[in-house]
Amino acid sequence: MAEMLKGKKVAILAADMFERVELEEPRQALEDAGADVEIVSIHDGEIKGFDHFDPANTVQVDRTVEQVSPDDYDALMVPGGVGNPDQLRGDENAVAFVRGFHDSGKPMALICHAPWVLVESGVVRGKRVTSWPTLETDIRNAGGDWVDEEVVVDGSLVTSRKPDDIPAFNREMVRIFSGERVPA
Repeated sequence: MAEMLKGKKVAILAADMFERVELEEPRQALEDAGADVEIVSIHDGEIKGFDHFDPANTVQVDRTVEQVSPDDYDALMVPGGVGNPDQLRGDENAVAFVRGFHDSGKPMALICHAPWVLVESGVVRGKRVTSWPTLETDIRNAGGDWVDEEVVVDGSLVTSRKPDDIPAFNREMVRIFSGERVPA
């Protein structure tokens, strides 16, 4: 995977209460593949990570969502955690940022509870996705095709269910972010 993403710029959209391992391990995979990665959030400073319900580390925000556009990036990754995507889906700028990636056809990778932002941004309709199991009803009600699988690729969209899925998630995220497409 080394250098597969050389020259690519990737935004990681996250807020307080992100699941630590779902930000750190994908970020490392992206950087190991040569991507330039920025943390984008709904506020500046630092955001607080969690290990499930236990406070963990903080991560420095590079830019706020108000300062950026999907045009600034080649791809988007969104970690889970219960509180993180709930805050993101309540922020109109974060929702517009996600919708902009979809509308421009740029690849996105979301894990665990992160597909809530796909629901809120109105882009899950007709997409085959997976997530943490408690999002199944929300995704189906928004017109998505929810499945219980380790990793799902639908065009340029990659989704996974939980931290145990991170190796498969990272593999497919890097592959799709590199420009490789799934045969029709």
